[in-house]
Amino acid sequence: MSRTPALHPVVSPSEPVTTTVKTALALGAAVLMAALPAAPTSAGNAHGTPPHGTPHFDIQAHRGGIGMTVEGTLKAFDRALELGVTTLELDVQITRDGREVITHDRKIDPGKCLDTEPVRPGDPQFPYAGKYVKDLTFAQVRTLDCGSQQDPRHPDQELSPGEPMPTLAELFALVREHRAHGVKFNIETKVEAAAPEETAPRQEFVERVASEVERSGLARNVTIQSFDWGALMAMKERMPKLPLVALTEPGFLEVGEPGASPWLGGLDIDDFGGSPVRAAASFGASALSPVYGNPQDGAVGDPDYVPFTTKELVDEAHAAGLDVIPWTINDKPTMRKLIDDGVDGIISDYPNRLREVAAEYGFKLPKRYRR
Repeated sequence: MSRTPALHPVVSPSEPVTTTVKTALALGAAVLMAALPAAPTSAGNAHGTPPHGTPHFDIQAHRGGIGMTVEGTLKAFDRALELGVTTLELDVQITRDGREVITHDRKIDPGKCLDTEPVRPGDPQFPYAGKYVKDLTFAQVRTLDCGSQQDPRHPDQELSPGEPMPTLAELFALVREHRAHGVKFNIETKVEAAAPEETAPRQEFVERVASEVERSGLARNVTIQSFDWGALMAMKERMPKLPLVALTEPGFLEVGEPGASPWLGGLDIDDFGGSPVRAAASFGASALSPVYGNPQDGAVGDPDYVPFTTKELVDEAHAAGLDVIPWTINDKPTMRKLIDDGVDGIISDYPNRLREVAAEYGFKLPKRYRR
């Protein structure tokens, strides 16, 4: 879920805690520590007690967990299932002949996927790496080796040579093989709303993904996410019962700019007072998935870090009946800060780290599925 947003320095500090509340918290903590064995401490309010009165927290493996295994491959999802995550987060692109493949990039990155051989001798489109998925057939895309190269940003990645871009059907089959009946799928339709010529048409994404979800029999475990809120609106018409997750970041909202952002499906954020919560709620989204802050690889405590997912945003979303699942958080201090601010889950390249933080807080950890 990597974007390059315009920096909108929105900082809304939490209201100060009163002396009375501080005293009550201190007494409560003392009673708790006397009654329970020592638990791992954290920078937040953890101390082994789930915050906000719920034992549940959504641990989402971003593209299967890029920090652990090469992204978007069956090997990545397999390892995430064995680790134990709540949700497999993934992206879908559509090929020229209308097949879906699980991959993040609309243009095939030669640093991630290697050419092997053409589908037929003399294929004029070969090599395929560097071309848009929407311009290639399913057969052409499936010749690519997307498991042999390590992302230098993630030196601990486990490689899986020869892995192709999988299909939704293959992922659903893998989950069935694990008997992972409780695992969820957060499927992103990667419509490029600001450059629609670079991806398949919006409606093609919607129809293909909806058809595969219906065929799987696992619709009850699926959420659909997108930065392109128009795709979410179209999915609501196609499959009204599927929960919708509105992805966003400040640059895509275009607060204070004339007209509607191409990402918001015809909505003008200024008609909602600049509130992504109010805008997302207006078309029936069940969750908001905002970038956690800027820069996107920043962390709490960095001098240039500006939070976007704040306690105020979370409180507003909860009041409107929306969950908040920010992306993509990889360091533990920032994970803790967001949990303290009340988020309902986190999307991370390192679900192993997130699972450890969730354990600190006393959340109920998702089951591990080993074959």
